[in-house]
Amino acid sequence: MGQDPGSNQEIMEFCQVNYGVTFKMMEKSSVKGKEQNKVFKWLSTKEKNGWNDNSPGWNFAKYLIDEQGRLLGFWPSKVKPTDKEITSKL
Repeated sequence: MGQDPGSNQEIMEFCQVNYGVTFKMMEKSSVKGKEQNKVFKWLSTKEKNGWNDNSPGWNFAKYLIDEQGRLLGFWPSKVKPTDKEITSKL
C-alpha cells in the first residue's frame, strides 16, 4: 500500500539512522495477498504453524518463535513489545 516506497537499502538506512537498528532486516516483501512472503504465509496459516491464522493487521504486529522454530505467540500492533504478556514468555 505504498507505506515503504523506498528501496531495501533506503529502508535499511532510514531504520539505522532513525531507530538505531543494527540487526539484519528482511527485504521488503508482501505480508498479505497473492505475493505473500513465505514467512508470513507460515506465520498466518494454522495448517502450517499449528495454531495461528492471524495475519498482521498493521505494522508492528508481533510473532514469537522459539529456538525449535515453533510459533509461541501472536500480538497485534496495539500491544507494546514490552507488555508483560510478551516479556513473560522470553
